[in-house]
Amino acid sequence: MESRTYVCIDLKSFYASVECIERGLDPFTTNLVVADPERTDKTICLAVSPAMKKLGVPGRLRVFEIPKNIDYIMAVPRMQKYIEVSADIYEIYLRYIAKEDIHVYSIDEVFMDVTDYLTMYNLSAKELGKRIMDDIYDRTGITSTCGIGTNLYLSKIALDIWAKHVDDHIGILDEESYKKLLWDHKPLTDFWRIGHGIAERLAKSGITTMRELAHADEDLLYHLFGVDAELMIDHAWGRETATIKDIKAYRPKNNSISNGQVLSRDYGHDEGRLIVREMADLLCLELVDKGLITESVTLYMSYGGVNKGQYTDGTARLSVASSSSRYIMEYVDALYERIKDPKKDIKRVNLTFNNVVDETMRQYDLFTDPAELERENRMQKAVISIKHKFGNNAILKGMNLEKGGMTIERNNQIGGHRK
Repeated sequence: MESRTYVCIDLKSFYASVECIERGLDPFTTNLVVADPERTDKTICLAVSPAMKKLGVPGRLRVFEIPKNIDYIMAVPRMQKYIEVSADIYEIYLRYIAKEDIHVYSIDEVFMDVTDYLTMYNLSAKELGKRIMDDIYDRTGITSTCGIGTNLYLSKIALDIWAKHVDDHIGILDEESYKKLLWDHKPLTDFWRIGHGIAERLAKSGITTMRELAHADEDLLYHLFGVDAELMIDHAWGRETATIKDIKAYRPKNNSISNGQVLSRDYGHDEGRLIVREMADLLCLELVDKGLITESVTLYMSYGGVNKGQYTDGTARLSVASSSSRYIMEYVDALYERIKDPKKDIKRVNLTFNNVVDETMRQYDLFTDPAELERENRMQKAVISIKHKFGNNAILKGMNLEKGGMTIERNNQIGGHRK
């Protein structure tokens, strides 16, 4: 297999750093948390500044968990601002690397295949990574960390674990150094894709390090984790066959679109139905906007209050694939009534339209009026046009104005947070 070199760059405490820099403050000396003060003190902090982390405050705690002896600034999340800064930084990456060789992993992290650029720039991977990091800092004031590896996995581990142990915050790993430096590293949860649940299941079998995982009985691992065991074994040895080219070329066999939200409070049966209907209506508009139709809908709801931890889900298959809000809403309503316990309040909702395909594959049954569907489709497109031009709240339905409706508020958010 051809040897490649990957660079993974992460923007340090991105949201908090942006807020500090906007205020003319140093993220490394300023105690700042990014959280919405209008929500309860149980709301999760989106980020804390490096100065807070140095005091032992983790990045994803709830506001009430912040130690009372620490004075700090609370910054309201501004998702649109973070997206704009991230886009500016992406333009910096493009000055060095073509977009075909960049994989955006998240708003604050990217992978880059730099193999074919090192000779052109006459730089080592570390020198190129350092140059990009310096450019980011000079232009935005944001500090970054870097991982360099001979495959995507090792570049990620070099970033997440090893970069924290070196002064220049640039970690470098190949398969041999990975085994030498990190095979006995604990805890296992520091490694990418190993969460607490997986670590606990491994620990029950006496596996607490990557060395032990690499030498574990493979039949046991396949019994515990199924097909995922293959990837775990490869990662234990520091191997990864996927490339950025593979990621760019990947096309899922089945496509879907979804809408989910955690509600601000527990919602009763009728209010819950309203939320689901709002979500269904928005997804139908998304289908029309993208020229798609769906074959089935899946609804997931988790309960709150005394029933916290319980959930319900179900799927309804449409008689014919459609993007009609009026048609799909009938199935969503029926599905809600079928799976929802009317005595239990809901806290989290997720609605998915499955197996979405191009609308040119639309078919009709004997009970469908094509002319009526075409009229509704034109109306939906008109609504979309108005929203694109004047904003998502420029045109609303009566249900959006009912008590408990969330569409108006969510239209002013990005990712569930203020724009």
